[in-house]
Amino acid sequence: MKQNKDTAHLNPQILVELVSVRMPFGKYKDRILCDLPEPYLVWFHQKGFPPGKIGVLLSALYEIKLNGLEYLLKPIRNNQP
Repeated sequence: MKQNKDTAHLNPQILVELVSVRMPFGKYKDRILCDLPEPYLVWFHQKGFPPGKIGVLLSALYEIKLNGLEYLLKPIRNNQP
């Protein structure tokens, strides 16, 4: 099956990182990624996600929020120390 170049394979570790990694820069610096507001993610989607791991995480979070899948993060977040 051919994959869209913008569609990443969803690695379960990405979900863990979305509830534990903090935004490293910008207006929402130090906020846990899953707590970023959707309009901020939409802005990145329009302007371009940053390169590297943070861009992959923000892109995955954008897709999760766009499709109403935030519930997938709740049980993972509840298991975080």
